[in-house]
Amino acid sequence: MSKDTEIDMEEVKLNDMADPEKQPMTGDGQPPAGEKNGSVKLKVPEDEVTFTGLSKEELMKVAGTPGWVRTRWVLLVLFWLGWVGMLAGAIVIIVQAPRCKPIPEMNWWNEGPMYQISDLEAFAGGMEGLVEKMDQLTQLKVKSLVLGPFHTVQANNPATLDFTAIDPTHGKKETLRSVLEKAHKKGISVVLDLTPNYPGSDPWFTGNNNEVLEKLKTGAEYWLGFGIDGIKVSDLSRASTFTDWPTLRAAVQGNRTDGTKKRALMGVVTGDPAPNVSKLVNTTGVDLVLPDLLSSTNDGVQRIRDVDALHSQQRSVGWGLGASKLEQLSKVATSPDLIRLYQLLLFTLPGTPVFTYGDEIGLQAGDGTESPKMIWDLEKEPAKDAPVDEAAESNRTEHIAVRTWFKSLSDLRGKERSLLHGDYYTLNSSASSLAFLRVWDQRERYITAVNWGTQPTKLKLTLPPTDEAKLPESAKVKMTTDTDLKEDSSVHLDSITLGSEKAVLLQFPFSG
Repeated sequence: MSKDTEIDMEEVKLNDMADPEKQPMTGDGQPPAGEKNGSVKLKVPEDEVTFTGLSKEELMKVAGTPGWVRTRWVLLVLFWLGWVGMLAGAIVIIVQAPRCKPIPEMNWWNEGPMYQISDLEAFAGGMEGLVEKMDQLTQLKVKSLVLGPFHTVQANNPATLDFTAIDPTHGKKETLRSVLEKAHKKGISVVLDLTPNYPGSDPWFTGNNNEVLEKLKTGAEYWLGFGIDGIKVSDLSRASTFTDWPTLRAAVQGNRTDGTKKRALMGVVTGDPAPNVSKLVNTTGVDLVLPDLLSSTNDGVQRIRDVDALHSQQRSVGWGLGASKLEQLSKVATSPDLIRLYQLLLFTLPGTPVFTYGDEIGLQAGDGTESPKMIWDLEKEPAKDAPVDEAAESNRTEHIAVRTWFKSLSDLRGKERSLLHGDYYTLNSSASSLAFLRVWDQRERYITAVNWGTQPTKLKLTLPPTDEAKLPESAKVKMTTDTDLKEDSSVHLDSITLGSEKAVLLQFPFSG
């Protein structure tokens, strides 16, 4: 190798060592092809420019310029115009929006079906059985129970009357306390029937009953202190004429304060026309009246008139068929279709539906001497190897179907304000049919139409113009017992054919 070549190689080495992007790194191992071992390229950044913004002096100088002043004013004006515009828009929306109707005062006796049990032995084998059956009553959405009467008394003998003692054949006070505890946990209120002469032919006694009423007041105070939520008396028309009636009312309804549960005074009215019942509501001060108007006539025109006379007092009126006499619904509704029809009617009328035990399954009424025994084991199917009793199996299936219908109606009433406490409008009535409309504010509207006659009927549902309600051309079938009217189908309101002993509940939405 020549001397010049050696000089060139030294220059290359010096250049490599001087290149800052090819400085060697520590470590062993062979470098990749074309590179020296551990060499890293380092890029030397150019002069960096950092934005530091304007100084305070510079900002103050710019802020005072005419252009920036105009810009600030424009932005400020736009902000306030936008804010005022949004406020005005909100006010317009509030003013133009339909106002919600105030909800009327609702008490526990208005919230759901009332369920009467006069014979605990026939219902559940005694008072202990009632405690066990409370869950089934909850499934039916029952909101109040009416128990008794079961105080001690001999028929037509006021000297033996003791409202504070329970006839041992009906149960014990300790068991009744368990009933109350279980019911209250389930949200069910309990009313005690204190009809004085319940074993006799007259609910009161012959002669002067002021002394009896005084005993009744003492008994009411005792049981209300025990935890009972209300007192029921029969023959309100007569009882309210007694001199000491105001003292009984005061004993039950006294000491009502905000935040405490109200105690109810309930009266039964039999044989009185609707105007008299309305007058009793106003003059006696009772919280709930149970008339026998639906049971006393089978004329649709008269029935609708009775409802018309009482609908404005719906929070003080209970409706039942047979309930005023502690009789099962089946005594009036003599077929499965009629049982469903009257269940639908009672659940949708403006007032509290009142049933007697067994009405939820269509339990057949007794012969008048004994109470019918409640049937509980409906879900129990016959054993596979057992002989099939077709009649018994048919009855079991029918009871289940009626109970399902009852539960659906009870659930719907509890959820829909139009049915719970809505306004009422008459639509149609004839000797064997009637129809009415239930409306509440901006909620769904409901039409009840029933035909208990032996022949199909054609209804033309019309409503005079009102500010609160209008009928559409058609409505949807919500619930029906008529196979020709399918659920969720649409029907024209000017022509609805309803079969014999059939009922339908129609639904249509609120339109502003």
